[in-house]
Amino acid sequence: MLGDLLKILLAILLPPLGVFLEVGMGKHFWINIVLTILGFIPGIIHAVYIIATR
Repeated sequence: MLGDLLKILLAILLPPLGVFLEVGMGKHFWINIVLTILGFIPGIIHAVYIIATR
């Protein structure tokens, strides 16, 4: 529980880092990199979604 809260906090500050800690360097990590480059908010939303659903 505390680990997920820390990952969500990291996902808000640095979305790719939060996704990396959850799933590693898989397809979701690279999708999040692209979303974060296109806009910071979509990267945050994607990262929080990935962390919350796993």
